[in-house]
Amino acid sequence: MLWRNAEQCGQLLADIAVAALLDEAMLTPKPGLVDFKSSGSHKDMDVSLMLASARSLHSAFAAMGLAAYGRKPTQELRETLARIGREGERHMLQTTGGINTHRGAIWALGLLTASAAICSIGETPERIADIAGTLAQFPDRYALTPGSNGARVMQTYGVKGARGEAMDGFPHVVKVGLPVLRDSRRRNIPEEQARLNALLAIMACLDDTCLIHRGGMETLRIAKLGARRVLDFGGAASVSGWEALQQLDQDLLVRNASPGGSADLLAATLFLDCLSITSLQVEKIGGDILHGTADVSV
Repeated sequence: MLWRNAEQCGQLLADIAVAALLDEAMLTPKPGLVDFKSSGSHKDMDVSLMLASARSLHSAFAAMGLAAYGRKPTQELRETLARIGREGERHMLQTTGGINTHRGAIWALGLLTASAAICSIGETPERIADIAGTLAQFPDRYALTPGSNGARVMQTYGVKGARGEAMDGFPHVVKVGLPVLRDSRRRNIPEEQARLNALLAIMACLDDTCLIHRGGMETLRIAKLGARRVLDFGGAASVSGWEALQQLDQDLLVRNASPGGSADLLAATLFLDCLSITSLQVEKIGGDILHGTADVSV
């Protein structure tokens, strides 16, 4: 089933992308990250700022969906998305007073939003991620010289970073985050704990450049081992796993370390998961949601 309306396609995908960022921000407790419990290792942020930042990106995601609707991955489209992303980042920074809350999420969710707009409704998460990877492989000829923390970590330590993750088709999303999230649900684990398990599974195997930037490879090792320990103890829904999660949070706070890259990929996981559910709803009601005649919340 194809999208029937470019503008409403963009709006729906933006709704889902922002909802994924809101859900990630509100998920509590997240080790080293901003949540309802604390600011984690980000003394200049709180959950209210994260929510405002997420909402500020709606127009950018909608524009990316609209730009990609009905097209194929090309150099021109990649550069159009990059331009929209830079505009979205400027709007985000205006909202946050210059604090970088969601730069990585703009990259990941922007590519996935555009890819979903290219695809038919009901396409698999794997296929959407694969097309996003194709988009990511095109260079942006108008990009400024890389100077981000992630870029410096990639150069210094030889890790793939956010760009490599995208170019590979988001393997930590489709092969790690989504399977753990859905397996947790099948085991009747409450949704909050299921999402925490997905985050921890990503942390346990991702070379998170945010962690490396703040604490080097030793901090990355501690975060990976700590996340794996929570999962080995039964995950966030078990008593032992919950205690291990609190310990992991303390270990990261002591090092002023935050798994921001893992958080971005959790948001990407929630985006693709919600998109799959919404696609089923759209198909079931015959596409009425695209014409504004159905009341389907996302």
